[in-house]
Amino acid sequence: MLKYILKKLLMMIPMLLLISMIVFFGIQATGVDPINFMVSPETLSANADNVEALRESLGLNDPLIVQYFHWLGNCLHGDFGYSFDGSSIASVIAVRMPYTLELAGYSLIISAILGIGIGIVSAIRQNGVIDYIGRVLAVFGQAVPQFLVGIILIQIFAIKLGWFPSANRVSPDAANSFVDAFQHLFLPVLTLTIGMVAVLMRYARNTMLDVLNSDYIKTARSKGIPEWKVYLKHGFRNAMKPVLVILVFRIPMLVGGSVVIESVFSYPGIGLTMTNAITSGDYPMVLVTTLIIAAVMLICSFMVDVFNALLDPRVRLSE
Repeated sequence: MLKYILKKLLMMIPMLLLISMIVFFGIQATGVDPINFMVSPETLSANADNVEALRESLGLNDPLIVQYFHWLGNCLHGDFGYSFDGSSIASVIAVRMPYTLELAGYSLIISAILGIGIGIVSAIRQNGVIDYIGRVLAVFGQAVPQFLVGIILIQIFAIKLGWFPSANRVSPDAANSFVDAFQHLFLPVLTLTIGMVAVLMRYARNTMLDVLNSDYIKTARSKGIPEWKVYLKHGFRNAMKPVLVILVFRIPMLVGGSVVIESVFSYPGIGLTMTNAITSGDYPMVLVTTLIIAAVMLICSFMVDVFNALLDPRVRLSE
């Protein structure tokens, strides 16, 4: 198992390098010149020699491959540089990244509880009211894009009813920080949760139905074991293994989806930071935020592989 984990960890290194190269050279291909953001047009024309000296000091006259390795080396030492507005990129990331993890974490926990719970009940009470409602909600959650769900929720609960705020994470003058944070988190978390619940609900229902139709379940019932024990001990426990795999598989998609949702709700996470940087042409911030989001998604994918290998030894033996 240790060999399998080390192999997966080592595979992440070239993948991160490849992503960093694609992002770096892709942004350079757009022709964005940092000097245009750092120096006013009047200074550019009046002090050409000083501007050229600045360009030389920043290494902008070096070949692109030299600039790339210089930037990569600084990142490996924890020096992410500065954005065009003068703020430290490392300090911005340190503040914004926990907000994104908070949003994704709450969505993961709530969707796991609701999706698995409703799916199991739907399987036990097949063709009942909960089953029909759950199937309708599952189709809706998978068919409608997340950003559209977010816009609909804002229209209903923020604009029409005024129950929840539609932007930011906290209010500047909030008397109760916990309640205020809950109100700001409710709609974005609900938006991410709906799609996740839809997937887990359908998968948990189908898996539980397969388990309940298995021969060992019929044998357990024929022995006179109470129905609740059949569902809990024999059904639920065996149905959860593949469902948990699907749950872990959805984590990278959840992190990626939070980038879009943060933009919809103006939630100050790493996703909104990257979106604003792209809009304003702040390419040092774009480079770092893109690399960090890619790293988080690779780590999540690594966790998926390890979790899958723990549940099924054939996965690591086939590598």
